[in-house]
Amino acid sequence: MTVAPIALLETVVRAGDDKRAEDIVALNMEGVSLLADYFVVMSGNTERQVQAIIDEIHDKVEEAGGTVKSIEGKKGSKWMLMDLGDVVVHVFTPEERANYKLEQFWQDAPEVNVSEWINE
Repeated sequence: MTVAPIALLETVVRAGDDKRAEDIVALNMEGVSLLADYFVVMSGNTERQVQAIIDEIHDKVEEAGGTVKSIEGKKGSKWMLMDLGDVVVHVFTPEERANYKLEQFWQDAPEVNVSEWINE
């Protein structure tokens, strides 16, 4: 079973939010990059929280029938990347995120409104 890219994106955003990820940004990469349909960038305040967010996304994606192709970064990393095929997820500590500025690098990609998937 294949999970639709937008459903996969919703699963990622909700899972990140469940683990209190901050500043969740989703970019629509269609027409901008051949790598994926969506890039998601979010922050965890500590290396432990970054790992917890990655673990939660992994579990929720698999529960939804999606596939985690790979995870880059090791326990204790300040930046971890998940390749879910149609969705690529970056989870940073705030300092690493400010250093790499991925959202600026992909500024041609329109932002997806994910506010309805985030509990305030």
